[in-house]
Amino acid sequence: MNWIKRYQLFLFDFDGLLVNTEELHYQAYIKMCSDRGYHLPWNFHRYSEAAHHSATGLREQIYAEFPELHSEESNWDILYEEKKKAFLNYLQSGATQLMPGVTELLKALEEANIKRCVVTHSALPLIQTIRAQNAILDTIPNWITREDYSHPKPDPECYQIAINRFANENDQIIGFEDSPRGLNALLGTRAIPVLVCPPDYPYLNQVRKPHIKYFPSFTSIKDNNHP
Repeated sequence: MNWIKRYQLFLFDFDGLLVNTEELHYQAYIKMCSDRGYHLPWNFHRYSEAAHHSATGLREQIYAEFPELHSEESNWDILYEEKKKAFLNYLQSGATQLMPGVTELLKALEEANIKRCVVTHSALPLIQTIRAQNAILDTIPNWITREDYSHPKPDPECYQIAINRFANENDQIIGFEDSPRGLNALLGTRAIPVLVCPPDYPYLNQVRKPHIKYFPSFTSIKDNNHP
């Protein structure tokens, strides 16, 4: 992994990039709807389309799917808390797994003593639960969680906070994301953006651009093919 030495700061999204939590989020939304008496007929691909389109995509499309749910409970924050409770229950069962290639990359960054930071929409308690199950995540010394910024992705605020805190003026910075919202947040900074997601990701053709390097997983990043 000699390619990592080209950069002085690595920035990482979390859900769906370092840890395979997107499936758990999907199941938690199904559970939230089910507990309210509604069967969410989406497959994971359909969920990803809604979740990664915009910050309000899931709210808007679940309410569109179930107008009666909106009449029953128009305060999305209440529904989101129910979803979050279901998600926490899944997490506490030990269901979280790392994405392919993450362990090897994090070990290499630790050995090379390269600065690294997670920048995530997830709240600190969720992060702490997942870190307790995956010790390699503790090799990442810096974390920006939802409590640390005001405006969610695609606003670049969260990444800019990380850069302001941890980067020197001449540092080469690289950032990794798995969604259009996160990628747009990175593009609002001086970090080099890299998209890591499966080839069947629903928005892949829309977000792939000549100036954005794409890899289907971290295992496909090699010294002869790197950002």
